[in-house]
Amino acid sequence: MARRNRNAAIIAKSSNLRVAIYVRRSTDEENQPFTLEAQEAKLRSYIASQPGWDLVAKFSDDASGAKIDRPDLNRALLAAQAGKFDVLLVYRVDRFTRRIRDLVTLLDELDTAGVVFRSATEPFDTSTPAGRMLVQMLGVFAEFEREMIIDRVINGMERKAGKGQWTLGVAPYGYEVNAETKHLVPIPTEASVVAEIFNLYTFRRQGARNIATLLNQRGHRRRSGKPWSFKTVIDVLVNPAYIGTVAFRDIEADDAHPKIVERETFLKADQILTDRAENPAKAAGAASDYHLTGKIACPQCGKSYLGTAARGRNRTYRYYTCYTRNRYGTSHCDAPRIDAERFDDLVLNALGTFYRTSTDLITEAIAAAQTDHRAARGAFDDELHTVTMAMAQKETAIDRYFSDYEDGTIDKARLETRIAKLGDEVTKLRHRRDELQLHLDTEPRQIAPGDLAKLSQHIANIIDTGTTAERKSLCEVTIAEVRINRKTQTATPVFRVNLAPPTAQEPTRQGECA
Repeated sequence: MARRNRNAAIIAKSSNLRVAIYVRRSTDEENQPFTLEAQEAKLRSYIASQPGWDLVAKFSDDASGAKIDRPDLNRALLAAQAGKFDVLLVYRVDRFTRRIRDLVTLLDELDTAGVVFRSATEPFDTSTPAGRMLVQMLGVFAEFEREMIIDRVINGMERKAGKGQWTLGVAPYGYEVNAETKHLVPIPTEASVVAEIFNLYTFRRQGARNIATLLNQRGHRRRSGKPWSFKTVIDVLVNPAYIGTVAFRDIEADDAHPKIVERETFLKADQILTDRAENPAKAAGAASDYHLTGKIACPQCGKSYLGTAARGRNRTYRYYTCYTRNRYGTSHCDAPRIDAERFDDLVLNALGTFYRTSTDLITEAIAAAQTDHRAARGAFDDELHTVTMAMAQKETAIDRYFSDYEDGTIDKARLETRIAKLGDEVTKLRHRRDELQLHLDTEPRQIAPGDLAKLSQHIANIIDTGTTAERKSLCEVTIAEVRINRKTQTATPVFRVNLAPPTAQEPTRQGECA
């Protein structure tokens, strides 16, 4: 309240006021009605009309109003804190910021510095409660306008897709975008490679890995110059652009551009992909059938084993396969595949035996976990702070990418890719934050002998009669990792014994299965 009274006094004296102006432009000059020069001219005229106002500083940014990390805005705030001016003047509130939460933050910083915020075209005075309310209402409208801009961009992309124009940034391999019509046009040298991929997969029944190997042996490379892989071959086989279709959200435009393969060939490839369990669009949920995905490290290259499947004449065979071998073939990693069903049963049986026969080891491990928990509280606190800061940085980066999309500096395809990656990172950080918070709030406790017997029986019941989801959940909670020794042909599961979220310091016990 004292600061606001001081701000009101600054305006009330109405003489010898030091005024700084802030101007901002976010889009190209051709479409921008408020150029930097036009804003500055109008602000200078406004200052000249106010008795006792003197222009002492000018700050100018060429950036989106959806973010506050702007060079000259930061300079303006530092100058305000240093007492370099009494009033910060803008042409309109949306030149200052388009987000209400940022507006509130910026106004608080100016208020703390004893600086009054004014607009040359909007009637408010932040030295009064009514003025602060009005400027926040204007901020709401500015943020609404930003969201409308994004909606208009997306709607425009949907209209383009409906007309068969390419909307997803870089054209797929085999095509280029016609600069005038915005339609895809085949590139003969690349289109022949695409046609060969479909021919090898559908008529010669070659697998995706074999096709990648053949293409690389023939000297073909992707547009980036990198070699072909299992994944990039699959990407070609599932892309409807090759039958002349443009898809964006719920919009599909057929015969939008010249096709490279016939629809019948594309549908045949789709069916073979499904039969071989290689179709990414139809593999959702398949990972739930694999109890140990992500818990097995390859003894050859160190990458994780993941669940894969191969379709036989009468059944589907399930394996754990090294990520490198699965994506690039045995020439890059020849670690053997593991029969998933037999391996799951062996590890679960070892788990049941451990909890039934190793009471002393479990008691010792929990006691060690209690000691480590008390010793590690400081480290947990430090990591929690680091994770929380990292989450804030990732979320700021997400906002920045949306701002770049609004300004037209990145296309939708790149936006979606980067937002998806950052979203995954934020999710992982959030999980780790929750784990750390749980560790800080929960100290491992010893299990009474009777309760340990009940726990052992419960685990046995899940192993013997539980559903696939229950068995997988049991593995997630009780199994830290499974170590493969290729020389001895053995696997060593590492069990968690306090049933708390895992940490690097948590004591574990091992059991071995061949």
